[in-house]
Amino acid sequence: MAWLKFRGLAVLAATAWASAAACDPAPAPVDLAKAFGTRSPWRLTATPGPDTEDYGGNPAPGALQLCLRKGPAGPCIAAPVTPPPQGGAGSPDWEPHYLKTAVPVYPQGPTAAPLLEIVTASLHAGDGGQVIATQLLRYDRPRDAFERIYVRLTGTNNNEEVRFVAKGPLRGAVIAAEPTQNAPFAYWITVSRFTAPGTYRQVLRYRSATRYDDGNDLAVIDSEMPNLLQRLGLWTPGAPLPLPSGKACPAPRMKGLELWCDAKGWARDAATSSPGPAAGSRSGSRR
Repeated sequence: MAWLKFRGLAVLAATAWASAAACDPAPAPVDLAKAFGTRSPWRLTATPGPDTEDYGGNPAPGALQLCLRKGPAGPCIAAPVTPPPQGGAGSPDWEPHYLKTAVPVYPQGPTAAPLLEIVTASLHAGDGGQVIATQLLRYDRPRDAFERIYVRLTGTNNNEEVRFVAKGPLRGAVIAAEPTQNAPFAYWITVSRFTAPGTYRQVLRYRSATRYDDGNDLAVIDSEMPNLLQRLGLWTPGAPLPLPSGKACPAPRMKGLELWCDAKGWARDAATSSPGPAAGSRSGSRR
């Protein structure tokens, strides 16, 4: 996650983005009827409150009221799409202000029933960070209702990520990478898999081989993919490496249990294998 090396620039970019977004119109309603084959004309709406300021004093859109509605005039059903507050009940500081994603995703392939993935973001903090809420909802046709089956809140300044896996041996799974709070600083990797009853079940949680500030340019989930697949019995050393989807990987190699892709890393490895600074003394792109 190389942008953390340029935190000042990232904050400026976030500030500019927040200022521009404050002038954007309200998100258009999302028609759910066709994709989910609903009995009623369900839609998702996101209504912003009055414009406000973020924690850097920059103009920002108001808090979003997310609603599921049975048609344009239907009442607001908010509970299934309202993420829990980051600070607990009565803490409005990190409520959603930006709708980043509201799309169908297919945990069992394109011919099976989809889920609704909703990703929202809070106001920007003084350092540019946000709280990102990822939610997955299923449609229950007999009840003609949507229900939330997965939710997770993360930040943005420490390479956190929540990722729905669209294809491959983990199709339909959700992987979360979240920073540990004690040394050696790494990440908690959590894998939750979709089950036949239409729920998510955690099947793996471990402390990553990937270290904070280790110089690896890959996203944490990508660098951990061989490790987590091996732990789940889905990959073995010597098999083709599970490379990042849609991303260049010019020099794939394993370094311990961590996947690296950058060609420059070969030169770094050669340099650190000769007498010199102790291993672990280098800085890198993860912070």
